[in-house]
Amino acid sequence: MFSRLSSRSLGASARYGSSPAGRVVAVRSVQLDAEKTSLSQARFASSKASTRASLSNNALPITFALISAGSIAWYTHLYGSIPFLPEASANTPAEDGLHPTHYPWSHSGILDTFDHSSIRRGYQVYREVCAACHSLDRIAWRNLVGVSHTADEVKEMAGEVEYEDGPDDAGEMFQRPGKLSDYMPRPYPNEEAARAGNAGALPPDLSLIIKARHGGCDYVFSLLTGYVDPPAGVEIREGMNYNPYFPGGAISMARLLFDGLVEYPDGTPATTSQMAKDVVTFLNWAAEPEHDSRKRIGMQACIILSALTAISLYVKRFKWAPIKSRKLLYTPPK
Repeated sequence: MFSRLSSRSLGASARYGSSPAGRVVAVRSVQLDAEKTSLSQARFASSKASTRASLSNNALPITFALISAGSIAWYTHLYGSIPFLPEASANTPAEDGLHPTHYPWSHSGILDTFDHSSIRRGYQVYREVCAACHSLDRIAWRNLVGVSHTADEVKEMAGEVEYEDGPDDAGEMFQRPGKLSDYMPRPYPNEEAARAGNAGALPPDLSLIIKARHGGCDYVFSLLTGYVDPPAGVEIREGMNYNPYFPGGAISMARLLFDGLVEYPDGTPATTSQMAKDVVTFLNWAAEPEHDSRKRIGMQACIILSALTAISLYVKRFKWAPIKSRKLLYTPPK
């Protein structure tokens, strides 16, 4: 800076001469050049500051816009439709199925966990009623330990089932009692046998049925308790049953839950709605065994993040406040 000013002063002295008037004019010329330089620098600094300010002011709207766009894209990827636009469909409401009522499930809250007594009763309903046709391929016997049964109870139940194992020393397959590492037995050896035993209909696996159906627990509960006689004008083929919650209204599965069908060891009345509620709770646990631990870890994460936020605010207030509130004064050279 000083070298530029000195060069300018020498150039001005050469232009205006060495007389007193010339020296005054030269000094004035150098001052004007310095003022122009400082003005241009200030203008450049102000433009940079305005750019930063505009970016900081628009950061929040830009962030919300990106989050909204990402949420819409993810919803569209999952469900195939944009949430706030109507979807044209050639199906009637009867063909899509009656929309299920929302029920206040005991585990649907943010901090609520499964009712493990209901899971135990629901497994009993599945074993005595549903397991005759539906498999539970993703659940092993060991998954029940500590959730609905003790280890000894599960070992006893697993030992009642014969599993094919081998080969042995002679190269032959053999049958052995089940153990905790085995998965729930299938009612049919293959898909063809399942269709042959159900008039061509394939009973779905129930491991993820709650997540696989729109409406989740509400849909399955409504389906199990929603069997009624077909209304006037609705014809149901022989071997089919009418259920307004099933798409199309005609379902191969007949009504299976009736009052008193099972006997609960804890004395709970085995009404149709109670059995449906228990088996739906069990199936929800089967679809999401990590449900309780996920909420527990989420609570721990909230506590840790809240503590870290409080510490960050303390550091910001008492450590950075004097530094960020200081003023820098600039005195231009005379």
